[in-house]
Amino acid sequence: MLRFLLNAVVCCTIFLTASAFAADDLFNKLATGDSDEKIVAINQLVSTEHPAALPVLQALKDGELNVTDNGVLVIISNEGTLNALDHSVINPAPENVEAIMINNRIRGALDAALATLQLVSGEKEKRLAAANELLDKADINLLPAIQKALLKEKDKEIKAALGLVEASIQLKDADVKVRLKAIGILAESDQSSTRTLLKPFVERQADGQFIEPDESVRAAAKDALAKIKSRLTRMEYLGRIFSGISLGSILLLAALGLAITYGLMGVINMAHGELLMIGAYTTFLVQLFFKQYFPSSFDAYLIAAVPASFIVAAMVGMLLERTVIRHLYGRPLETLLATWGISLLLIQTVRNIFGAQNVEVVNPSWMSGGIDMASNLVLPYNRIVIIGFAFFVLLLVWLLLNRTRLGLFVRAVTQNRKMADCLGVPTRNIDMWTFGLGSGIAGLGGCALSQIGNVGPDLGQSYIVDSFMVVVLGGVGQLAGTVSGALGLGVLNKFLEPFSGPVMAKILILLFIIIFIQRRPQGLFALKGRVVEH
Repeated sequence: MLRFLLNAVVCCTIFLTASAFAADDLFNKLATGDSDEKIVAINQLVSTEHPAALPVLQALKDGELNVTDNGVLVIISNEGTLNALDHSVINPAPENVEAIMINNRIRGALDAALATLQLVSGEKEKRLAAANELLDKADINLLPAIQKALLKEKDKEIKAALGLVEASIQLKDADVKVRLKAIGILAESDQSSTRTLLKPFVERQADGQFIEPDESVRAAAKDALAKIKSRLTRMEYLGRIFSGISLGSILLLAALGLAITYGLMGVINMAHGELLMIGAYTTFLVQLFFKQYFPSSFDAYLIAAVPASFIVAAMVGMLLERTVIRHLYGRPLETLLATWGISLLLIQTVRNIFGAQNVEVVNPSWMSGGIDMASNLVLPYNRIVIIGFAFFVLLLVWLLLNRTRLGLFVRAVTQNRKMADCLGVPTRNIDMWTFGLGSGIAGLGGCALSQIGNVGPDLGQSYIVDSFMVVVLGGVGQLAGTVSGALGLGVLNKFLEPFSGPVMAKILILLFIIIFIQRRPQGLFALKGRVVEH
């Protein structure tokens, strides 16, 4: 028994010593070998699991790996001169060192090797990024290391990605069965890069002969390409629908306040876009306040910014109604010109306070990132939150108009102002509160807009025309029409953009609305009852 243990110890010692010598020889090849030898050494170092493999290869890629006159590898960086194999400081630094030069082929091999070494990282994000990077870079020499990482991996997402990497390497196998199995695995992928891997199997050479000699492999590759294309197309359409709903939710927030001020009150408010801008700048100020005084609770700033943007925009709106718009009811042209002048005044005021440059509003950490549905479809959290927020605001507005005393008064004044006045409804105060409500909702829209882009003085100008189009298309004074118009225009815009471009898409939508209004002047949802007569 004792002799057996001694033999085992001797065998292990010999094996480890041989491995160390083999690794040292590979490190030396990085300095002395030609390009092909260096690439072979890089790929083989990955399989040795030598602790110095990762820092040495990273230093080689960064141009920090050097060799001394006596053949010692050293890393020269901001930390000083280090021995490449044990990372010990060399002091004094050697005088004569030569940088190890690499070309693009070696850089490609280094990228793949470093990605493979990252597969054993403790962080999921790094391992997943490395697996995705290897899909179209992995060399057959890296297959043992990749298979070893695949056996150790527990995460399903990373394991699936590594399976695709393994299959992409096995496409080059001489065995037809192995290639067929690899194609079958890649056929279930939603990565667009797998199409690049499979296309050579159905293509011909210059002499007309197929690159892939086996007919069954060619047929399998053709079916796999069709499946992948169909899957990617479905994901692309789903992505457009999501983008359209996302854009529609923005238009809904922008147009909802306008549906009240224009639809219910008949006021053509050309300063409505600037109320959006005020809500966005209010969010920016709340963000600065939390960053200055409550940095530990910074992620909660948006919760405080929502009511703040509503209140500030509503107060500005009520001030405009009291001072200007109240004296222009029933005079649409004068109202349009006056509110247009107010919009220019508000823009210049903001420029004087904040400057002409855009300001950045940072997403809270819980709104950063997204849901990976496929390689070509990511649903950002900030867009998802804005969609939910838009419909939440819509629900609150509906409840306010249909389940509260203020909503009853608003509907009464809208349907018959004189009768409501005779019954004791304070019509002038209701006008002010209604205009404030519409302005506050515009402020909420600005708060949402700040989460998907920079905030600038001209922010509202981009949405005022679209908001009017939504209200007119849906039907003046109709919340259901506003929702239908906003979502419909958003989705239609996203489906037109890939074919015609963003500018032409807006022109086509405008033409569609003009033709539609000619056929149906009342919009999608016509007003009913006594309000039609007044």
